Amino acid sequence: MGYPDPPPAAVSRRFPDGPRSVAAARRFVRAALDGAPSDLVGTAQLLVSELVTNAVLHAHTEVEVSVARLDGRVRVRVGDRRPSRGLVPQRCSPYSVTGQGLTLVEQLASLFGTHGGGAGKTVWFELWHDGPAPPSAGWETTVPPRRAERTVTLVDMPTALESACRQHRHAVLRELTFAASAGKPLGVPPEDLAAANDVNNVISAGVTAGLEEQAPESGLRTLRLALSADALPAVRTLRRVLALAEARAREEQLLTLPALPRGRAFQDWLFDEIVGQLTGGGPTAWTVIAREPEVSSAELVPWDVGQVRASRMPTVAADEGNRIVAANGAAADLLGWDPDDLVGRRLTTLVPEHLRGRHTAAFTSMLLTGRTRIVGRSVPLPALHRDGRLVPVRLYIQTHETADGRTVFVAQLVPRATTFTDGPRTPGRIREAAVGEPDGGRSRAVPESGGGAGAGAAGVRGGMAALDRLTLLAELAAQLNNTLDLDEGLQRAGRLLTRRLADWCAVDLFTADARVDRVCVVHRDPRALRPGAYEGTLPEVSEESRGPLARVLRGAGPLLLTEAPRAGQTESALDRTYVDLFRELGAGSAVVAPLRARRKIFGALTLVRASGGRPFTAEDLTLVDDLVHSLALGVDNVRLYQDTRSIAERLQRSLLPVLPEVEGLRLAARYAASSTTAQVGGDWYDSFVLPGGNTALVIGDVTGHDLDAAIAMSQLRSMLRGIAVDREEPPAEVLRRLDLANHSLHREATGTCVYGLIKGPPEGPWELTHSSAGHPPPLLTTRDGHTRYLDGGAGLLLGMDPYAARGTAVDALPAHSTLLLYTDGLVERRDEPLDSALDRLRRRAADLAREPLETFCDELLIGLGADNADDIAVLAVRPSPPSAAGPGSPRG
Repeated sequence: MGYPDPPPAAVSRRFPDGPRSVAAARRFVRAALDGAPSDLVGTAQLLVSELVTNAVLHAHTEVEVSVARLDGRVRVRVGDRRPSRGLVPQRCSPYSVTGQGLTLVEQLASLFGTHGGGAGKTVWFELWHDGPAPPSAGWETTVPPRRAERTVTLVDMPTALESACRQHRHAVLRELTFAASAGKPLGVPPEDLAAANDVNNVISAGVTAGLEEQAPESGLRTLRLALSADALPAVRTLRRVLALAEARAREEQLLTLPALPRGRAFQDWLFDEIVGQLTGGGPTAWTVIAREPEVSSAELVPWDVGQVRASRMPTVAADEGNRIVAANGAAADLLGWDPDDLVGRRLTTLVPEHLRGRHTAAFTSMLLTGRTRIVGRSVPLPALHRDGRLVPVRLYIQTHETADGRTVFVAQLVPRATTFTDGPRTPGRIREAAVGEPDGGRSRAVPESGGGAGAGAAGVRGGMAALDRLTLLAELAAQLNNTLDLDEGLQRAGRLLTRRLADWCAVDLFTADARVDRVCVVHRDPRALRPGAYEGTLPEVSEESRGPLARVLRGAGPLLLTEAPRAGQTESALDRTYVDLFRELGAGSAVVAPLRARRKIFGALTLVRASGGRPFTAEDLTLVDDLVHSLALGVDNVRLYQDTRSIAERLQRSLLPVLPEVEGLRLAARYAASSTTAQVGGDWYDSFVLPGGNTALVIGDVTGHDLDAAIAMSQLRSMLRGIAVDREEPPAEVLRRLDLANHSLHREATGTCVYGLIKGPPEGPWELTHSSAGHPPPLLTTRDGHTRYLDGGAGLLLGMDPYAARGTAVDALPAHSTLLLYTDGLVERRDEPLDSALDRLRRRAADLAREPLETFCDELLIGLGADNADDIAVLAVRPSPPSAAGPGSPRG
């Protein structure tokens, strides 16, 4: 539709290419519509402003504006002299502050359209009172004509991330354009800027058109982008201009913030794909490229608030304004809040007071520089409970994008006593296995046919081949054997079963209090699941429960359901919940089988095929029975391991002492388990006051990361305290006696230890007498930031030679200095010399020399303890004369 000729009553004016034309066009429209209704005038000015802005940015030609008033209508035409540059509607999010010109026309105009030909093109709109509602669409995305088209295939492109990056590209290019027009080129030649804008519009239009051809719910798309063969130089120019824009944004010369690491990584991938394929290379999927921790995210669908609610781990999400936008019940319970009370509060509500300044500075720095230190990493630190106490957690943050392109920061607050054993998980619904994960290689050992529910059934109909059957059983067992985290293992098992046998499946397990917990629901198509709608505690198995799930949980089965269970008048709440699940997810046939191990039923597996596909039959029951037996053994093994780990964790946690209050000394300690091991180990610290008045300091590390190590640690700790209190001998002699006692044990331990005594009155001076059994040397940091390692008194490890001579060292401790005892997990890193690691600790301690002792310890763990592969224990002491300590000074 279009108006090739202006109506007789129209007035027109031409404006030069440049930003000043935008304001001039607004004034022209206001004058031309003098006397018209004010709301129509205001709307016409707004829309003309947006359209002229688009012409200035994209056409780079003279602009002609025509205004007409006919029978109560207002008709406006905006034309340029570049017909080859078609419209590029951006489909911007409602939160985008720029780039919504055509969207505003669609929303506010009573009628609109475009036409081109000859020497130019024209966009027009009409406004009138009491007219029809604005049309939902008036133009389609137009990809400018191009010569000798080449096709670039973007494989597994994350749609939400693409939307956010596209908006960011247009925003920074728009700012560069206006800066150049105002005489501030910021180092970008005008011809480069024009070429960058042009090819960016072509790319955006092509991607937008491709996305509109597919269903909008999917998180990953593979689409084909048509580009001209001669577009390569312009794409390289665009990449160069955007790199310079990012540098200017980090220098705060642009209003737009720089891209976060995840956005930069995606943009690099996008341009690598375009350049590589235009020069003859093949496509590489986004899901298989190697990425840094702050870039990686396993979530394959746009984020929504339901993912936080569905997570079984304490999870909080915040926006770019540092405000909490979602929190689940687990996080609220951990920190003493109601989930609804947390939403809308600043994230600093959960940050201890002594770390709030650092949090605010780090968050602001991340937004201003686009660089982050802790996103994608596991960081030990304390969270603030509502009652004021500190809760030790391991923080894991990832960035995610919503469907409309916003960025959210999703943080898991993993209690230190329940750290993941298989790495942090992405909060939210079940996700597809990424390439490179166990079960992510799409093994085809079991035949797969196309076509939904019938695919799995085709492989088992009439009996699965023996080799295929064994392969499936082995793969199912591997899903739980490859991880020590039960939830993750069951999710992996569910993904395998939905690829091979069913359209969807559910796993229900008995809890310790005999309730039933639905731990996971997995669908062949993740889009079919509403986050947080299915998992959670189910109604109890009552006497009235007679449905298939209740029967199986009592020992029946496996049961074949040739149709979905139906609601009945006598059904219990559990039965109704089961029927609701079948109705909502769709079911044609199902098998419900008990999970049984050690003569005990502890859960049930439900496998479902949708109507229209090949149904389950009695012939499938034997295979399902074998599958649930394998699955049950895996679940039982993981649970046994978790029980053992829980015992060791409680033992280890109970042995962490309460530090003494000593006049003239401040003490603080921290313990953080490994982020990658089984959580239990042999690191420990201790401090106590001897009968003679000296303060004893102990830190040690027993070899191993298991229950045996925790037990050996507890034995050494108890023996050392007993020997030290009983004898009050020099540290070297106490360690010698400890080693002798160690060898008297049935299974002596091998480990390291530092034992020291601080002597001196409350007002000082103080001295440290210490001996070391193969342990890293204590670090002394003065208030002025001077550091040195106290490497005297070094000797053999415990458990090597109980008769070896041991030495004692004596060092002065200046007032307000900080003595740090630590285990090797704080410093040691793979493929790094120990000297480099110790230098890093010295530098960090020097930077923190004047910080309060609690901040000193937490900052060390935050800065040096992220992703640590070993447990960490630190014990810090600061001599502080009573006059300097003051009332209410912090204690360790």
